[in-house]
Amino acid sequence: MSKTFVFDLETKRLAQEVGGWDHIDRLGLAVAVLFDIESDSYLHFTEDQSQSLVDTILNADRMIGFNIIRFDYAVLKPYGLAMSSSLMEKTTDLLLDIYQALGFRVSLDNLASASMQTQKSADGLQAVAWYKEGKMEEVMKYCEIDVAVTKQLWEFGVEHGCVYFLDRNGRRRSVNVNWP
Repeated sequence: MSKTFVFDLETKRLAQEVGGWDHIDRLGLAVAVLFDIESDSYLHFTEDQSQSLVDTILNADRMIGFNIIRFDYAVLKPYGLAMSSSLMEKTTDLLLDIYQALGFRVSLDNLASASMQTQKSADGLQAVAWYKEGKMEEVMKYCEIDVAVTKQLWEFGVEHGCVYFLDRNGRRRSVNVNWP
């Protein structure tokens, strides 16, 4: 049976706390959520479960996420996730595909709003603040909502062959996608 997951994680620290975006691997794992497409269920991980998270990712047949190659996988490097050609081959990074098509980055919130009239519940800055306040349930719920939004965007792109975004002038534009 195939194992396909939609994935997101939240960090313990912000980029400016670790010396900038060149040090993503220093941000630390707060929580991670995977949605198992086949079983229609969520899997939740905290830092003390990072080895199980890494094993799940490595044993998956397909990983889907938004900016997971540059960000999420980099966060997991200190926890044992090695960037390999087999990992890259089974990864669908929605942001990377959109960036390659457009030549610029578009936020998940922008894409979800323009494509499906859905929005994220908060942002990563708020998630880090919740983590620092010990509000792990809020961080986990936020991460789960991000996974749900990412899943919906991926499904929209698969069904329609494109997704939409709002350009700088507020006009709705489309970008073609070819997501497995």
